[in-house]
Amino acid sequence: MTPSRPSSGRRRAIAAFAASATALVGSAALLGPGVGNASSHREAPITAGDPSVDNTDVYAFTSPDKPDTVTLIANFIPFQLPAGGPNFYPFSNDVRYNIKVNTNGDAKAQLTYRFTFTGGPTNKDTFLYNTGAVDSIDSPNLNVKQNYKVELLDATGNVKATLVANGKVAPSNVGAASMPNYAMLRDQSLASGKGTDGTQTFAGQADDPFFLDLRVFDLLYGTNLKEVGNPTLTGLNVNSIAVQIPKTVLAAAAAPDTSKVIGVYSTAERQAAIAIGADGTRKASGDWVQVSRLGNPLVNEVVSSVGLKDAFNSLPPEKDKDTPALVARVTEPEVPKLIEKIYKIPAPATPRDDLKAIFLTGVKGLNQPTTPTPAEMLRLNTGTPPASNPNRLGLLAGDQQGFPNGRRLTDDVVDIEIQALEGAFKDAVNGGKVNIVPALAAGDGVNTNDVAFGQSFPYLALPHSGSTPGNGSLGGGTTASSSSGSSGSSSSGSTSSMPKGGVATGAGGTANVSHSQPLIPISVALLGVLFAGLGVVTLRRNRA
Repeated sequence: MTPSRPSSGRRRAIAAFAASATALVGSAALLGPGVGNASSHREAPITAGDPSVDNTDVYAFTSPDKPDTVTLIANFIPFQLPAGGPNFYPFSNDVRYNIKVNTNGDAKAQLTYRFTFTGGPTNKDTFLYNTGAVDSIDSPNLNVKQNYKVELLDATGNVKATLVANGKVAPSNVGAASMPNYAMLRDQSLASGKGTDGTQTFAGQADDPFFLDLRVFDLLYGTNLKEVGNPTLTGLNVNSIAVQIPKTVLAAAAAPDTSKVIGVYSTAERQAAIAIGADGTRKASGDWVQVSRLGNPLVNEVVSSVGLKDAFNSLPPEKDKDTPALVARVTEPEVPKLIEKIYKIPAPATPRDDLKAIFLTGVKGLNQPTTPTPAEMLRLNTGTPPASNPNRLGLLAGDQQGFPNGRRLTDDVVDIEIQALEGAFKDAVNGGKVNIVPALAAGDGVNTNDVAFGQSFPYLALPHSGSTPGNGSLGGGTTASSSSGSSGSSSSGSTSSMPKGGVATGAGGTANVSHSQPLIPISVALLGVLFAGLGVVTLRRNRA
């Protein structure tokens, strides 16, 4: 039987209602957290629509309290509002999350630490993430539990060992009533993540450690460097995977290279096909495909063009040198040209061999392997001892243990990379001096994280609590001062000043532990409601 076709008047009404719904959904989307980009937060079209695989940042550094080990961290699922229930932020059970390590300079992963996840809600007859106070990671009140497995893969991609068979994921920090002692939950998660070869692992929610003012995307800080000093990611969380690896494990996989330099990057993989059933269930099948990749901060963000971003995410690093368009984006970068256009600061001459060293080969005498294959990855010289007095500006301030020699949680990579793109390292990569660009020395005015980092693995601050009012500064807004606390604390309601500084401030000031209330784009939301009303009125008139 052929269904009757709506009248032309009703078709117009349905179209109007559909348009209004689209406008309403669009306005609602503007109220949510996904409204900007950061280090590699929502940096490519595909990952922007698939936050479970969106790799935001990678860190690699010699562990300061255990210098015979190296700590590697990869963060996923950006812009997490702590009170983002009822589902909050689990890892995807359908994704392989990888931290990959190149140990001999050939741009291929000799070691891969693969994290996979299982679990979910225990009681499917409630909408709650937890049904009461959670006093243990095994509490029956924690309705949504995830476990993780860590496998160590060799250079051929075969599983060499299962390091952790049944690790326990640190849950989303729902709030003080639900999780009155969140630090204990993390400790219990860490206790479950001890690897068989001495490697320590972690998987769970954490404070987003990346700090910056995201208004860089408003024509480079508003065309006049006035849009700086607002720590956009204050109060937001991410999901983290981390490994602390004995240096002996890295050395054993490095032959014949003796430079002690490793290349680090992370990836996420999905199966090639997903079938969606009539009941909404999904089933993945087919080959595993790399859909996200990250090494150095901000590369796919501001070095790659829009047309290259998804391709970059699927490309293995050993293919970088054979991708002329990608190499050209490094040696003929766009950002200095934009800065010249907006701020009249002359762009350095090209081709940029200094950027090739920083992003593709490593800097000779600092973090370059014996025989490097050009490839974009975060390179760390594991033989460089931890700095006794770390400087947030890393190599830019003469601190050889900081970015671009790996990346510590405290490294201010935005200020460093702005200077690098403007040529500050052009002489330094050849044994000369660093030449700061004075006009940009103030950087973005955000020099430190909003909360203090930990003193032991995984070093990440505890995630912000969902019960803390005003989490998240996306969209601007005011910030309320609060007492120090790694998982967040109650707001005093007063307006606090933002951290200031720049290249000349060295270690930088201490950011206030503060949380911002986002400004809601009311006019856009009301426009959506207005269209929705018009659609309903039109539909009713055509029914009459």
